[in-house]
Amino acid sequence: MEAMDQGTSWKTTLSWVCAILLVLVFVLSGLWKLTDAHGAAVRMAEMRVPQSLSLAAAIGFGIAETFAAVLLLVPRFRRWGAWLGGAMLVAFMAFIGINYSALRGADCSCFPSFHMFGLSIDFKRAVGPNFFIGDGIMLLLAVVAGKWAKPARSMRTAMAILGAVALFAAGSYGVAAMRQTGTKAPDAVTVNGKPYSLQDGQILIFYFDPECLHCLDAAKRMSKLNWGDTRIVAVPINTPQFAQGFIDDTHLKAVISNDLRQLTKIFPFVSAPAGVALVNGREKMALTQFEDPEPADTLKKIGFIN
Repeated sequence: MEAMDQGTSWKTTLSWVCAILLVLVFVLSGLWKLTDAHGAAVRMAEMRVPQSLSLAAAIGFGIAETFAAVLLLVPRFRRWGAWLGGAMLVAFMAFIGINYSALRGADCSCFPSFHMFGLSIDFKRAVGPNFFIGDGIMLLLAVVAGKWAKPARSMRTAMAILGAVALFAAGSYGVAAMRQTGTKAPDAVTVNGKPYSLQDGQILIFYFDPECLHCLDAAKRMSKLNWGDTRIVAVPINTPQFAQGFIDDTHLKAVISNDLRQLTKIFPFVSAPAGVALVNGREKMALTQFEDPEPADTLKKIGFIN
């Protein structure tokens, strides 16, 4: 009897260890998606998720990952959490495998970057052989956590937890959406060595990378739009010496400002291209989608183009 108890004890301990390790992964990834759905959507679009689905995918996976983390943490739900977590890992590895040629070397966009106390923490995972090894290890953790967990029970309670996570997701998205509107822009930025007011009329701040082909394609499409009285302030995120050549090549009617640090303190973004629509010095909307037919559809809805 004592030997049986010892055998059960180490299996239970190992199940707990594996579960906690997975909880840390899923909480970090899931809560990031729920609290910064737009930023997560941008990264998912970069990973070849269709832009029209990227926001829904970010919220959906954020809910699933957070739900899996809660299930793994509760012994009577752990087996279900292990199944859900394992299924997501298999699906993710399959998606990366299908798109491996296009994504090789790219950041998998699984985790956020943190900026605190003057330090930047970036959990980057490049797509490559080590990516599959890492996810394989996490899949093994899920198998062990579920194998030696107690039989799962109380589906009604589990569904109540899922509902609570979904409500949290809806609340986080609502708060983020409110924060994205109405923020006051700086009074002016510097253009050609002189102050350029951001307080009058409709202005689009366009963050771009002069060496980014996605930015190049977006700017070329934007150059063909009827902007009316809307002005564009183009802000290079690096290699500013190439900014004017970028504008000339794309024929985008825009002025260039290098006040990146000043603007990103107020209007941060995840990756370029990105934009901020201003009306009389106040943010009307953040633009994160730049794959055709965006941003034209959104710009037309908010009255920035004719």
